Amino acid sequence: MNNTFIHPLADVQSTQIGASTRVWQFVVVLPGARIGDDCNICSHSLIENDVQIGDRVTVKSGVQLWDGLRVGNDVFIGPNAAFANDLFPRSKRTPEKFLETRLEDGASIGANATVLPGITIGSNAMVAAGAVVTRSVPPNAIVVGNPAKIVGYVDADKDRSKVAAPVKASPGVEATAVRGVTLHRMPRISDIRGSLTVGEFERGIPFPAKRYFMVFDVPSRETRGEHAHHACHQFLICVRGSCAVVADDGTSRQEFQLDGPEVGIHLPPMTWGIQYKYSEDAVLLVFASDYYDNADYIRDYDEFKRLTNPRT
Repeated sequence: MNNTFIHPLADVQSTQIGASTRVWQFVVVLPGARIGDDCNICSHSLIENDVQIGDRVTVKSGVQLWDGLRVGNDVFIGPNAAFANDLFPRSKRTPEKFLETRLEDGASIGANATVLPGITIGSNAMVAAGAVVTRSVPPNAIVVGNPAKIVGYVDADKDRSKVAAPVKASPGVEATAVRGVTLHRMPRISDIRGSLTVGEFERGIPFPAKRYFMVFDVPSRETRGEHAHHACHQFLICVRGSCAVVADDGTSRQEFQLDGPEVGIHLPPMTWGIQYKYSEDAVLLVFASDYYDNADYIRDYDEFKRLTNPRT
């Protein structure tokens, strides 16, 4: 006996229901659906055939899960959240294959949110109540609004007093809570003729640069970065306007504001970096320790987590 509970007023046609899962009254589950262990499927929900649900998932009341939905482990789906599987639906015209929508491990979908088909909600992401999600959401992102845009990252600490480890004493260099990441304040000299700020490679900037690039004209809702490097160091300066940088070492995550040309941040190898909240006039200058090499990039956050936490 696997302790599965199915309310007598539920219509459960699937035999693929995991241990300790609870299915409440007026729920309809079609024959092909697969539901994992220790899930809670609340009343007045519908689960179609081509739906896969992981373990420890909560589906609150009034939710319809349509063909093509893939739900990972530890996902929360709030009341009356809406999903779709066809971008151009017509009555009695069924596509050959419905678009696949993925909710990755630990994601949360708020009440009355709408998720369009064919996109992925990344692991541990948070979709706010009432949001309309029209594009894929990266891991750990918090999205709100219509259309949904990123307004923050889960567990991205903004407390600058927390540090991972002390850094070598150096004027203007500040340790952070993220392993190896340092915040730098370069000299700024101002007089009647204007202002000047300066940094020296292998001194203030802790590596020799072989490449630079600039990012500008970024719409404020867009997010850049979202990758790590195996070997390349990066040093970021917002030379005009401002933007936010999230640094993540696989264990700790911290957010920083680059709001002046004298403020820089060093992202060493194996640091997941994200840049967002660009002001309209923002120009981000990035120095890199190596020439461009696509093989040096880690673009999948789950892979990054495996590399930085091999035991998890």
